[in-house]
Amino acid sequence: LYHDEVVGLDLANRKVFCRDRPAVSYDILSIDIGSTPNLTVTGAAKHTLAIKPIVTLIERLEGLKTRALTSSYPLQIGVVGAGAAGVELTLAVQFAVRQLLSKRGLLDNDPKFHLFSATQNILPTHNRLVRKKFERILRARGVHIHVGARVTALEAGALNVNDSNRFEFDEILWATEAGAQQWPATAGLDVNSQGFICVEDTLQSTSNPEVFASGDIASMVHHPREKAGVFAVRQGPRLEVNLRQALQGKPLKPFKPQRTFLSLVSTGDQYVIASRGSLSLAGHWLWQLKNRIDQRFVRQFSDLPTMVQNVANPRSFKALASTDVSLDLSKLTMRCGGCGSKVGSTLLDRVLTRLTTVKRDDVLVGLEALDDASMEQVPSGFAAVRTIDGFRSIIDDPYTFGQITAVHCLGDIHAMGAEPQTAMAIVTLPLSTETKMELLLEEVLTGTVNVLNSTGTALVGGHTTEGNELFLGLALSGIVEPAQVLRKSGMKPGNLLILTKPLGIGTIFAAHMQLKAKGRWIDAAVRSMLQSSLAASQCLRKHGATACTDVTGFGLVGHLGEMIRASKVDVNLDLAALPLLDGSRETIVGGWLSSLHPQNFRLRKTIANMEEVTSNPVYPIIFDPQTAGGLLASVPSERVNACVAELHTLGYIRTSVIGEVESLSNRDASIRIKI
Repeated sequence: LYHDEVVGLDLANRKVFCRDRPAVSYDILSIDIGSTPNLTVTGAAKHTLAIKPIVTLIERLEGLKTRALTSSYPLQIGVVGAGAAGVELTLAVQFAVRQLLSKRGLLDNDPKFHLFSATQNILPTHNRLVRKKFERILRARGVHIHVGARVTALEAGALNVNDSNRFEFDEILWATEAGAQQWPATAGLDVNSQGFICVEDTLQSTSNPEVFASGDIASMVHHPREKAGVFAVRQGPRLEVNLRQALQGKPLKPFKPQRTFLSLVSTGDQYVIASRGSLSLAGHWLWQLKNRIDQRFVRQFSDLPTMVQNVANPRSFKALASTDVSLDLSKLTMRCGGCGSKVGSTLLDRVLTRLTTVKRDDVLVGLEALDDASMEQVPSGFAAVRTIDGFRSIIDDPYTFGQITAVHCLGDIHAMGAEPQTAMAIVTLPLSTETKMELLLEEVLTGTVNVLNSTGTALVGGHTTEGNELFLGLALSGIVEPAQVLRKSGMKPGNLLILTKPLGIGTIFAAHMQLKAKGRWIDAAVRSMLQSSLAASQCLRKHGATACTDVTGFGLVGHLGEMIRASKVDVNLDLAALPLLDGSRETIVGGWLSSLHPQNFRLRKTIANMEEVTSNPVYPIIFDPQTAGGLLASVPSERVNACVAELHTLGYIRTSVIGEVESLSNRDASIRIKI
């Protein structure tokens, strides 16, 4: 899973261009990006609330509710588009806002809705009975219906109809016919007049048979149909079969869409009108049916089976062979060890020549040389700082994995207030064809180098080898003036403790491995891991931090314990003040724990009031191992507020004061943390 937005294609070289990562090569491409709101009307993109993307819609609708509650007059709301989406949206929003106002005794503020249809009817693809029923419901609800009203231009708070009539609104919702993104046409794929990809019955592009398309973005040239989710759902199984058949060079099977389908349109108040062809039904029982269908569909993607952890099978390489390479990998499963397991030099040379790395004057021998080791110069008056770290990939995307690993490994340098100088990488690549291994190595090193370059760190060498799974490690060197170094031993009584990033990486990814984590939780966790601690380190030094470390594998208690022992102090930790990643509360309470968690839990003996702490169901988070976690620092109390405020400004928005340093109460006791 590569979490990024596609912005273009290179059909000749079979590459997918992304917004925030290097291009991705493909053998076969399947496009199912749906449709987008048709915002070609002047001002529509700037002055309306479009129904897609759904996240933006939900956020804006919540704002609309708040606005209706606080307004001194009834809001005027326009809805452009009177298809099923526009009608359903109008009635649902109206009902939800009316319910909210009723609870507050503010029904005098009930918004006034106007629904605009460019055709002479609402719901133009539905039968006459359905249209009549909805017209009666809309009028009974006080919705003003405007038919034959084509919106020709919009401006802030107003729209023009048929180039003559002007209507003013407090909010304009946009639910017109579906549009297509532009990049498929720009890339050179055959598209129809609306920009949708033309496909054969096999769901292959009419111009490029190695490209498939389904759902709203596809237009079947022999069976044109309106845009409806039912076609995307039913194309899915046939698409999956045809992708496998294409990979094996076997004949593809056609998909023939049905002519009519069951349409269930809600009125917002647990009442549904159904239609199929010329038939129609209505009732609350249909809403219950629709709700069950929707819930069942969603459960397919949320109630997933528990994953069984299997040891990687070193012999399972047979699926990795590419059709353009005549290499029988089944004969190579017993790979050489020692130096025989190195990745080939020509492959490595090709990748290295495509990397752009930072050049530093204090690097005397680096990547460009053919020597056996690198050479760096330590400036007079500075000390060398060295660290090494690494781990196997925790996500699918090698580019993002390279970035996360670099951020994680640099954390030790940043924690000591040092300037990173050089890095050496060690990479283990899973055995595959040479082409696949080259692409994988390039992606992981490109991600790594992008982060290293952003901190002025020069990649000066490394080592590659073959193995069962992707692994990346970095050996880093840095320089620091000895008087400026931040060590774990500098905590002083009266200092306050600052944590710059939220906790929860270990538990969220433990749940993710069992398919129990929500996508938005993983997304937030990855964003946190990608955030460099360079600016945080500089800010902490600026505000007089006396000690610092980065919170990683040993968890908060483990790394705090090292600081406490080195500084010979006690600490009061505020459990309620700990910043937590979205979803980590649910996963930690649900018992989804990292494999390192039990070892970290042995450190509970350092906590004075452990029995009291266990009454809080979230307490295990203090033992949760972190990847690319935040900096934990002690700062003089009189400078903490300014420090936290600046960290928030720098983008460390979850930075929190989590505790206070106290004088050592018992020199012989190992218990020094009170929560």
